[in-house]
Amino acid sequence: MQPDKKNIYNYQNFDEIAKNKDIDIVYVVLPNSMHKEFVIRAAKAGKHIMCEKPMSTSVKDAEDMIKACKDANVQLGIGYRMHFEPFTKEVVRQCREKVVGDVKFVQTNFGFTIGDPTQWRLKKAMAGGGPLMDVGIYCVQASRYVTGEEPLSVTAQYGPITDPAVFKDVEQSISWQLEFPGHATVNGFSSYRSNIEQLYVSATKGWIQLSPAYGYGPIKGSSNAGPLNMPVVHHQTVMLEEICKSFLETGKFPEHITGQEGLRDMKILMSIYDAAATGKKISLV
Repeated sequence: MQPDKKNIYNYQNFDEIAKNKDIDIVYVVLPNSMHKEFVIRAAKAGKHIMCEKPMSTSVKDAEDMIKACKDANVQLGIGYRMHFEPFTKEVVRQCREKVVGDVKFVQTNFGFTIGDPTQWRLKKAMAGGGPLMDVGIYCVQASRYVTGEEPLSVTAQYGPITDPAVFKDVEQSISWQLEFPGHATVNGFSSYRSNIEQLYVSATKGWIQLSPAYGYGPIKGSSNAGPLNMPVVHHQTVMLEEICKSFLETGKFPEHITGQEGLRDMKILMSIYDAAATGKKISLV
């Protein structure tokens, strides 16, 4: 089915969307540095907004986006597809219901070998950073939804740059450590030169893990009790179905994917960079 031409816009005439009553929600999937502009423009046009993660390239931009949506009385949601993915939801359930006991340690890694050296992801002005902003955010999110808590502090370290011609503007890899109120510790790692994708949770009664954990894999999981047998789904489909269902029934996006959730991640991501640059432990409270 071909889309109706009256529902197709470009960068120049985007603001005309305000006149189109057939469009309720705009999904912003542009490079990170463009999120703020088009979220604010969509809000001024009176449209509800879904925005890809990370929601911005700075904490202030995230705050400005939230304010613009509040002022326009429109909803702002962030595209956290893993919140709707069955294997991830099962890990969260087992951790929150303490099936595996109290979470004590989490190892979360996401990296891949990046291709085209001229792409926007390798330009700090457009991406806001390197693999931490791109795939490391999945690991930060996982540490929060597995523990059900907000981190207290972070330390971090940049990895070595082995390809300076490519990584002249953003980090090649970065590691970080988060401490949580319930005494869980998290080791995180993201890279553009290591092919790795894992979430491992160690708890007082057992363990649970996903590997692959964040991509389209498909995801696979297991625990000390055996394999996780969950349905394999198309991530965007289940996310959008749940978002639209919630919006149609309540007029709101699900609470766990709001702009405030995105802002919390932005504060952690920026603190990881701060910790890596200074060598200091950064308080998050």
